Amino acid sequence: MALFIPPFVKLSRVSAAPVALVTLASANLNPSFGRLHLAMGRCSDGFANSSKLSTLASPSPSPGLAQSLQTHSPRSISRPTASFQRDSASALLPENAPSAPPLVVVSFYKFADFPDYVDFKQPLKDFCEAMRVSGGIIIAPEGINGSICGSRESVQRVVDFIQSDSRLNGLRMVESPVSPEEEAIHHGHTSRSPLGAGEDAPFRWDHVRVKLKKEIVSFGDPLVSPIERVGTYVTPKEWNALIDDPDTIVIDVRNTYETRIGKFKGAVDPRTSAFREFPDWVDNQFQLSDSDDQSANENPGSSTPRNLPRVAMYCTGGIRCEKASSFLLSKGFKEVYHLEGGILKYLEEISEPESRWEGECFVFDKRVSVEHGLVPGSFKLCYGCKEPVSDEDMKSPLFEPGVTCPHCHASKSEEEKERARARQRQFAAWGVIGGPDKGQKKPSRSDAARKI
Repeated sequence: MALFIPPFVKLSRVSAAPVALVTLASANLNPSFGRLHLAMGRCSDGFANSSKLSTLASPSPSPGLAQSLQTHSPRSISRPTASFQRDSASALLPENAPSAPPLVVVSFYKFADFPDYVDFKQPLKDFCEAMRVSGGIIIAPEGINGSICGSRESVQRVVDFIQSDSRLNGLRMVESPVSPEEEAIHHGHTSRSPLGAGEDAPFRWDHVRVKLKKEIVSFGDPLVSPIERVGTYVTPKEWNALIDDPDTIVIDVRNTYETRIGKFKGAVDPRTSAFREFPDWVDNQFQLSDSDDQSANENPGSSTPRNLPRVAMYCTGGIRCEKASSFLLSKGFKEVYHLEGGILKYLEEISEPESRWEGECFVFDKRVSVEHGLVPGSFKLCYGCKEPVSDEDMKSPLFEPGVTCPHCHASKSEEEKERARARQRQFAAWGVIGGPDKGQKKPSRSDAARKI
């Protein structure tokens, strides 16, 4: 019998020994691939195994892309065809499990002047598919932001492919482990049955999405450009001294569903539901006006009449802080600092006894939250609102698996709840949404007649 894990059940963290990986710092992406929330804010789905190896060349490749296509051409790369068994829970691993390479999860971002970003989409998607790398990537005129998964070699080749364009060289990254259980589920997929492991796979090797956006992280102010200026980076080892200073205002630039499960001691929580609300919060909190903004931009070297404080900001992986720090500088703030590598890098490098972090850190993947050492945390995910829920939340009468939790029950209409219940019944019956024929062509009457 195949192992079925409902979407609201968290894998045990007892044996979540870290596997040597590379994870890039995009924990703040905006994608949610299938069920996967990536570090860009919230991104969306994408799947389909593809073998478009002959279409890598773009009609108008961006600078450096043509050379990269020649250097990294996947035409000679053979795709693994290992068979898998699924007769029991222990058969989640492939028959040749000892030779299966460990997974590498990489989240990354880079702000850059990238006006021809559209030309990069298809070559990048094709290359990811050829490398058997999965996940999601956003590209925009202001750069790139993504999170991918695959073998160490394949992920490194994709990173090299991206950085072969000089404008995208120097991606910002942070490491994060994947548990053996998640690896086993990931390897439950086969080329013959890409849905074999259901929606609990942390990443699907046939599932890569490259999306075109106006911004790599949604802020809503086109005049804010981290390419031109950002605040001062502070390493995790320097962070404690900065935020312990009583003259420093520490600001969490994440959203409320993230801050309620953990934050730095004494940090200000703007209580925003989306990053786009941050500029208004700053204006209101510090009583800034348009005249302050205009004066700061026209006279960047002059002192502002308002006595603005020293500010230290942080987010999950660093990308939101780059925009937030650029925005504060445009408003006339002089001392603007942000945590390099974000919370994830801090939790990786700083031991718990020395830490100023309280609680757990929400992450945009199936781990839901992590603790010190980037060990998977205790929170699960409500698939009704995509927000973290605790064990206590799951005891509430307002919690209904796959439908609602105490945080979203009141905001959901009965029609929305009924649709979610129907979706949950499909998942409970088949392990995937849509039933066992999901992704397959339904047989026509002529096909049925031929079988008779």
